[in-house]
Amino acid sequence: MCGRFTQKTTPQELAEAFALAEPPPDLGERYNIAPSLDILAIPNLPGPRHAEAFRWGLVPFWARDPSIGNRAANARAETVADKPTFREAVQRRRCLVLADGFYEWRTDGKKKTPYWFHRPDQKPFAMAGLWETWRAPDGERLQTVCLITTDANPVVAPVHDRMPVLLLPQDWDHWLDPTPLPTQQVTPLLRPAPADFLQARPVSRFVSSAANEGPRCLGPAESDEPTPKPGLLI
Repeated sequence: MCGRFTQKTTPQELAEAFALAEPPPDLGERYNIAPSLDILAIPNLPGPRHAEAFRWGLVPFWARDPSIGNRAANARAETVADKPTFREAVQRRRCLVLADGFYEWRTDGKKKTPYWFHRPDQKPFAMAGLWETWRAPDGERLQTVCLITTDANPVVAPVHDRMPVLLLPQDWDHWLDPTPLPTQQVTPLLRPAPADFLQARPVSRFVSSAANEGPRCLGPAESDEPTPKPGLLI
């Protein structure tokens, strides 16, 4: 699964990177985004590309209780087309979730070491997501998203066996097609990112608490943390 990520890029830089019609809402520099928080995503709506704020944790339109979102922060690429929570959204309501890094934890005995994965140039990237609009009985609207995960690529694999699907720019238009698409036309995109797309480094265990925020999350790893396998560090 993917349980935390970063989004520190400015709204103007995001607008340029993703060819948005206008800068997205400014949610500030964020170093430890966790499920249930608002995140930026580009939904596959007709017209010019734009990003909106969505709550992380998918609540299907048919759900009776929005608490289902607490269990739907991620969808597995292998089963997204079959699970009732996701199967209609993958055909009709796809999105790009905007990020510039994500975390995974490596387990060594009782110790868990956080690693931050990012592009070599530290520019933003797009994670594959699904979105929904849920309406409460009183008419209130709740917009939510989930991430789609897949098998780890060679950079992530020494730390964790799963990673978010990172869509390359050449695939954005197809993923954001506003027309309903058969699952067999979109699921081939749900594959691990190329190994040279990511770099990684261990970071402070400060990030391990979802209550913590700020640049300290990307601070140096504590001295007692294990040395990572060769080739993993930047």
